[in-house]
Amino acid sequence: MTVEWEDWERKVLETFLDGGRLIRIPAKRKKRDVVLRWLREEFEPGVEYPEAEVNRILRAHHPDCATLRRELFESGYLRRRGGGGAYWRSEE
Repeated sequence: MTVEWEDWERKVLETFLDGGRLIRIPAKRKKRDVVLRWLREEFEPGVEYPEAEVNRILRAHHPDCATLRRELFESGYLRRRGGGGAYWRSEE
């Protein structure tokens, strides 16, 4: 990553976060991806999380944990095992 990109990502996080709370979910995909990568760091690599635990972790940052969980999954930052089963952080 270039310094300019890192500065831009930092500015995006400063805009959408208040401390550790997400003020709102960015509408623009590029900015949303920055927030999703930040949230991905809440999950330890190699650890499987039940959906309830994923919700608890995400709810600590924003009340709409279902949208965040879906966005993390659809963006490939989290993987899941069938029908509300276990989630884990993508290695990518």
